[in-house]
Amino acid sequence: MNGHDMGQMSHAMASPLGPYAMTRDGSGTSWLPDTSPHEGIYRKLEDWSVMSHGVVNLIYDNQGGPRGAHKTFASGMLMTMMQRPLGDGTFGVRAMLSPEPFMGANGYPLLLATGETANGTSHLVDRQHPHDLFMELAATYSQNLTANSSVFVYGGLPGEPALGPPAFMHRTSGADNPEAPISHHWLDSTHITFGVLTAGVVMGDWKIEGSSFRGREPDQYRYDIERPYLDSFAGRVSWNPAREWSFQVSYGHLNSPEQLAPTVNENRLTVSGIYTTTFGGGNVWSTTVAWGRKMLQPGDVLDAWLIESALILQNNVTLFMRGERVQEGELTEDIPGLEGRRFTVGKVSVGGIYDFVRTEHAKFGLGGLVSQYALPHDLVGLYGKNPTSFMVFGRLKML
Repeated sequence: MNGHDMGQMSHAMASPLGPYAMTRDGSGTSWLPDTSPHEGIYRKLEDWSVMSHGVVNLIYDNQGGPRGAHKTFASGMLMTMMQRPLGDGTFGVRAMLSPEPFMGANGYPLLLATGETANGTSHLVDRQHPHDLFMELAATYSQNLTANSSVFVYGGLPGEPALGPPAFMHRTSGADNPEAPISHHWLDSTHITFGVLTAGVVMGDWKIEGSSFRGREPDQYRYDIERPYLDSFAGRVSWNPAREWSFQVSYGHLNSPEQLAPTVNENRLTVSGIYTTTFGGGNVWSTTVAWGRKMLQPGDVLDAWLIESALILQNNVTLFMRGERVQEGELTEDIPGLEGRRFTVGKVSVGGIYDFVRTEHAKFGLGGLVSQYALPHDLVGLYGKNPTSFMVFGRLKML
């Protein structure tokens, strides 16, 4: 099967969740625009349709200023999805693994990032936690009701509930940027949840779904499967009014999400829109705009805003950017005199990749990015006046 045939198969392959093309599927049960590229290697094994996809980044990370650090590490994922007819419906299974636990429990330096723990006793601050070895182990079943409607169920251990936009590594606008957003824990941090059950209905360009799931974020042991609890809930409405657009609104209640603050619950509200279009014979432009609100109980109400965009050109050049503004309550919790303070911080990153090698099923490129920050006066003494951070990386991606 040649590359053209593989591409045609990717567009023709139906989603395991309903009567629409798989190009609409994002992480978990989320939606992307129908025009999203769907890279991967596709095979037919008897009654099974199989798609595999993967990306690995080898990164040198240098975060500037007094709170910065540097590290060399690998990130990425390898995923396989399989589906087949079962009775009058479609049965699917999927698995996604990550090399990130091998970077160490405290992850990698990332200024202004917070969330989770490396040792079970202190929060990670100015670092991005590694994702678990098992990012998703899930199964789905759907039943078409009409030519454009269906009902479906999804279960994962781990999996992703119906809360937030597609996870950043699955959005076309963010997939080529190896740096996690600092708004991750406002928007899409539940993409690895140990215990998820989701049911939903698709009606043409609309999808309504609800989830019961474990609210606690993954612990510091990144190689295991944690015990599932269905103690939290979420609901999401998605709408694709045109092939280039996808919108979602979601709300969830997370029971005791932070291991180090077990008496604090969180209500989360997210709204996002994604625009993806092709032009000039195969070039792709994708942009995501998102807002998330964390309502801690007891605690603060904290907002985050994100805009990210990527331009993927057929001459082997990819350009990307991300801008964020986040209200943070954890940056100075261990700093005497600044405990409990809330700060609004900002960050802008720009970068690009050039693919030197491209084959039928893979491409390899070198890339880099640079980040600048907007800090309130009270944080300048901690972070420096104008800290600058950068990453350089090699990227191997399966097509």
